[in-house]
Amino acid sequence: MAGIAAGAVGGAVTSKISLNTAGREVLMTVKGIVEARAEAIIAYRQEYGPFVRIEDIMEVPGIKEAAFQKIKEDITV
Repeated sequence: MAGIAAGAVGGAVTSKISLNTAGREVLMTVKGIVEARAEAIIAYRQEYGPFVRIEDIMEVPGIKEAAFQKIKEDITV
């Protein structure tokens, strides 16, 4: 599935959503990312290029510190 990065943490496999490659539907699998936010993320990366670090998502309109804290464990670049 495009847009998902998998890794092992303490023997368990975890999947994180890539902010740079995930499409709208995949982004919406992250708790707290609704359709409008997913579209804003895609529009942001189309205009400004790929995210360098996950904290850069707070530059997307509508995503600030509180929203970032809720999703930071589920996203990657």
